[in-house]
Amino acid sequence: MAALDLFGRRWSLRILWELRAGPLGFRPLQKQCDDMSSSVMRQRLTELLDARVIHQLPDSRYELTPLGQEARDALNPLAHWAQRWAAAIDPHAAEHTDDRPAGRASRPDTGGDGTPERDSTD
Repeated sequence: MAALDLFGRRWSLRILWELRAGPLGFRPLQKQCDDMSSSVMRQRLTELLDARVIHQLPDSRYELTPLGQEARDALNPLAHWAQRWAAAIDPHAAEHTDDRPAGRASRPDTGGDGTPERDSTD
């Protein structure tokens, strides 16, 4: 159950998701994660490094390890379900999701996590 504890922490899955398409440095990753605080970002990166799901490259960028890639692949069904769920509650939302599997996704033009941006009234 340690994996549930790790991935259940705020931002952990988001970091994993943002690294799905390739390595990112600290600042670009922070931007992709809606400018989360630097202290929380460092804490989550340290936890993910310790869990060996990401590693840091010599140029300081972060990248998924083979274990991290397996976790990413395990999240694909959840990502597909999330797209169906978004379409069910808002038929226009389906137009804005990235429907490619996580391992081959480009950076989405949506909320940064592959889901449509939500109105500020939600």
